[in-house]
Amino acid sequence: MKNLSKKIKDKLVEFENIINYKFNDTKLLNRALTHSSFANEYKKRDLKYNERLEFLGDSVLGLVISDYIFNKYESYPEGELTKIRALVVCEASLAESARKLKIGEFLLLGKGEEATGGRTRTSILSDAFEAIIGAIYIDGGISVSRRFILGNLLETIEDAVNGELLLDYKTELQELIQKDNKYPIEYKVIKEEGPDHNKSFFVEVLNDNRVLGKGKGTSKKEAEQAAAKVALKRVEK
Repeated sequence: MKNLSKKIKDKLVEFENIINYKFNDTKLLNRALTHSSFANEYKKRDLKYNERLEFLGDSVLGLVISDYIFNKYESYPEGELTKIRALVVCEASLAESARKLKIGEFLLLGKGEEATGGRTRTSILSDAFEAIIGAIYIDGGISVSRRFILGNLLETIEDAVNGELLLDYKTELQELIQKDNKYPIEYKVIKEEGPDHNKSFFVEVLNDNRVLGKGKGTSKKEAEQAAAKVALKRVEK
């Protein structure tokens, strides 16, 4: 931990206790928790931030999850396995795991990022979670990485398999819109069809009285996600 301040050292030890893994090279963990906005504010220090570790962690994560569900669910076809993996490794799922580990409290963020809610932002938390995986992989190898990943995502895998997990397009849309728009996002049920036991809901998502997208689902929640998915494609264009 040479060259790290005592305050940072103490925070890293606290985080190691939370994840139940002690790094051989604590600088890797510090780098995993350092956002580019922090490094940019201290350019003279030439600090390393977590984007490269995130890149590596993303690959390790994909391999571990693919290996696990491939062996666990032997009767599932390739298409179903792909769908499950996508749900497990999506931004929203990873950010939720990051929140459980309180990763946001340990991030090194620039003042601007901090002021705009960076510690709770889904994209930043998701990236940091992957960066930590990358750091653990370099420091301890694939077995330790696998233990960390499955220890934090096993419940998410089960929810995905049981159909209890949806890709969180609503959160992605919210974050994208809020970057430069002060108006809230609203979801409105515009129509319901079918009997109570087999009902379909039709929802539109609005921002500043503009319809951004429409969606259909067997529940209001599913229809809202479908509408948000459509809206995302339009807004991103």
